[in-house]
Amino acid sequence: MHKTIKKLKVKISAVSYLNTLPFLQGIKGSPLLDQIDLSLDIPSDCAKKLMENEVDLGLVPVAIIPQLKEHYIVSDYCIGANGKVDTVALFSEVPLNEIKSIYLDYQSKTSVNLVQVLAREYWNINPEWINTEVGYEEKISGTTAGVIIGDRTFNLSKTYQYKYDLAEAWKEFTGLPFVFACWVANKKLPAEFIESFNAALKIGVDDIALVVIENPNEKVSPEKLSKYLTNNIDYDLNQNKRQALERFLNYLSDNKLAAQES
Repeated sequence: MHKTIKKLKVKISAVSYLNTLPFLQGIKGSPLLDQIDLSLDIPSDCAKKLMENEVDLGLVPVAIIPQLKEHYIVSDYCIGANGKVDTVALFSEVPLNEIKSIYLDYQSKTSVNLVQVLAREYWNINPEWINTEVGYEEKISGTTAGVIIGDRTFNLSKTYQYKYDLAEAWKEFTGLPFVFACWVANKKLPAEFIESFNAALKIGVDDIALVVIENPNEKVSPEKLSKYLTNNIDYDLNQNKRQALERFLNYLSDNKLAAQES
């Protein structure tokens, strides 16, 4: 008897935030689902899995790209913003010039590095940087601000007096959009798989209305989710975003920002 050779699945780690829903919708509704092993993680865990070769492909914070031995951006789609993103922000009880220290969100290195670039290059402030763990959000008070990202930021605007949207600040500083995460492989993947993968992502990105209908969420209304996915998140990894990504990574390289492990 001939043994059946089981075809290895492509291991993928995707961010578990609401802004990933269009990607997941497309993947789950395509034949690609049978070819992959998909896990949903916070951004820092996506990064860790890709860096440690636990997965082949990840929707990872772009700040980790220079740390990979091999990297291939395999998709024409990303988690980006062309102006206000709403869910990546510096929250504070005092204005920027009065901030003395900043808690850094443990969930994503890109946002941590972005706030450091903005502080040094745009805002001209030099706060103390504080690494965090679960629960740090409740410690934001007085002259100690904090970066908070993802779904936790919904409805936080009323909690803190000041909110500085990091993607909006980057756009004001550079005139460019921003790329928070993109699909990166740590090895060469078959061209046929990449083509099918991009086709699957396109299905979800092109039908946000269906994504909202099929993914009700108690944290955010359908109207707010639709507005967020349509107006705040910009999924196309176009030339402007690639230019922005290169500029951001150059800031990290030129200034040798310390890698913030989350």
